[in-house]
Amino acid sequence: MGDISSTATAAAPKQHKWIKHYSDFHKILLVGEGDFSFALSLATAFGSASNIVATSLDSQVEVIAKYSRAERNLKELKEKGCTIIHQVDVHTMNKHPLLLLATFDRIVFNFPHASLIWREHDLLQIGLHQEFVRGFMRNAREMLSVRGEVHVTHKDAYPFCNWEIERLAEAVGLHNFIGKEGFEMWQYPGYQNKRGYGRYDESFPVGRCSTFKFAPY
Repeated sequence: MGDISSTATAAAPKQHKWIKHYSDFHKILLVGEGDFSFALSLATAFGSASNIVATSLDSQVEVIAKYSRAERNLKELKEKGCTIIHQVDVHTMNKHPLLLLATFDRIVFNFPHASLIWREHDLLQIGLHQEFVRGFMRNAREMLSVRGEVHVTHKDAYPFCNWEIERLAEAVGLHNFIGKEGFEMWQYPGYQNKRGYGRYDESFPVGRCSTFKFAPY
């Protein structure tokens, strides 16, 4: 009888699963989640959420109260192995007890938005948005793995283009602008963007928008 070990077929390499920019081999941090439908879209594509940490600024009670599908989404994510953390401020998240010393391959913030005090085109309001995004990027930079990237999905049209996302990234040490790619909702089945204020459970028109990708080097 021949040597079985010499004739055995080598195990095929694992085929990783992708959805747009993200794969099941990335360690992913999602911030500013509304009803957690973006996290669930990724988890469904991967077949698991064990590589995902999904966070919200709101408490769990607030998330469920604001968004009609949130409770079901959270339940499904937990069943898929997602780490869910509530009450995470994007300006101080690297100091959060459950995120302390954690690093990620992808840190993702879709449609960041500061509290709306003035009209969107007002320079004071744009300044608030810029400070909000700058604070997130500064903190996210400290949480990246060696080849990690920060992704911000943002509207391209006026007045949102005046936020100057690329300049904000450069100012906090994300010197490598990897590029931007058009964002389409259909690319993430099940994702429903939500307002960050006012009529929380409603979506807003995203229009022309892109995912901006940055790294320190």
